[in-house]
Amino acid sequence: MTRDAALLLPSTEPVTLIDPDGDPVPVGHDMPDPQALVRAYAALITARRFNDQANALVRQGRLAVYPSSHGQEACQVACVQVLDPGDWLFPTYRDSAAIVARGVDPVRALTLLRGDWHCGYDPHATRVAPQATPLATHLLHAVGVAHAARLRGEPTVAMAVCGDGATSEGDFHEALNFAAVFRTPVVFFVQNNEYAISVPLARQTAAPSLAHKGIGYGVPGARVDGNDVAALLTVLGAAVTRARAGEGPQLVEAHTYRVQPHTNADDPGRYRSADEVTPWLARDPITRLEPYLRGRALLDDEKIAGYAAEAEELAARMRAGLGEDTVADYRDLFAHVYAEPTPQLREQQALVADELSREEAR
Repeated sequence: MTRDAALLLPSTEPVTLIDPDGDPVPVGHDMPDPQALVRAYAALITARRFNDQANALVRQGRLAVYPSSHGQEACQVACVQVLDPGDWLFPTYRDSAAIVARGVDPVRALTLLRGDWHCGYDPHATRVAPQATPLATHLLHAVGVAHAARLRGEPTVAMAVCGDGATSEGDFHEALNFAAVFRTPVVFFVQNNEYAISVPLARQTAAPSLAHKGIGYGVPGARVDGNDVAALLTVLGAAVTRARAGEGPQLVEAHTYRVQPHTNADDPGRYRSADEVTPWLARDPITRLEPYLRGRALLDDEKIAGYAAEAEELAARMRAGLGEDTVADYRDLFAHVYAEPTPQLREQQALVADELSREEAR
C-alpha cells in the first residue's frame, strides 16, 4: 500500500480503449489479447439474451422481480473474465448475468429472484457468493473471505461488485478501511450507473468521482468506461493482478448507465427523461465492440450467428427450467437454519406438520 496521495488518485477521465464507433483510442494502456476480446463478445451476446429472457419471464409470472443489467453487460462479463477459477465473486441483485458468466446454471442463478430460495447454487463449488439484496453488506463478506485466504497463504482475490448507491452505505466505508489496513486482496468494483433507484448520483456524493473515495482509506482508485469491455478487461485485470501480488485492495469505478428500469416494478419516467437515456444507447457495449473485431478479421457473420445460437440455447433452458412449478416442502423451512436443529425448531416443525395433517383430514 502507499500513503502517497498522487499514487492514490484516479485518472481525470475514465479509461477508454474502444470508442462508441468501434475505433481504438490512442492511450497509454495495452489492448487486451484479441482472443480475450472475442470471448468477451460471445459472453456479451449471451448476457444480453439472458437479460431479455429474464425480463420476459417476469411478464409471464415466472420470476417475481428482475433487476436488469441491459446496457451494463460489459461490466458483468469483464469482472468475471479477469478472475482465476480459485477467486471469488461477490455479486449484487443486479449481477445475475455475471453469475451466469461465471458458469452457474441460469435457472439456479435466478432462483432468488423467483422467490424459491435465498440462493439456488452452491457458493463453495462455484466460488460465487449469494446475491446480496441489501446494499453493501456483502462487501464486508468479500473482505472477510479475502483476508482469510491471505492468512492461509492462498492466492485468492475477491471481486466485490456494487452499485453507486452502495457507496453511500456505512458498510462500504468499513469494508474499504479494514481491507486497506490489513492489505486484503479484494477489488471493489463499483458499477456507477448514475442512479440508486430514483436518486441521481449528484444527490449521493459531492466527490469528483466515486473512485476518489478510496483516497481517505489509502486505497488506489481507477476510473474506466463501463461500456467498453476492452478497457474493463485491462483496468480490472491490472487491479486483480495488483491485489494478488500483495499490494492490497483496489477500487475501480466503471462509468455506465442503467438503460432499463431499476426493476420491473419501477417507473423511470418519474425521475428521468427519455432524452437522458438516448445518448447512452449509442454507447452500447455490443455495438461498439463488434465493428472493432470485424475490422481485424476476428469476427464475421458466421461466428456471430454461432454465438447467437448458443445464447438462444441458454434462453431455452431458462424457459424450460423456470416454466416448471416448484414443489414446496415445509420441512425445507427448518432444514437449513442450523447444522443441528434446536429444540425450538423441532417443536415448530412438529406444529406445522400437525396443522398440515389436520388440513388434509378435512
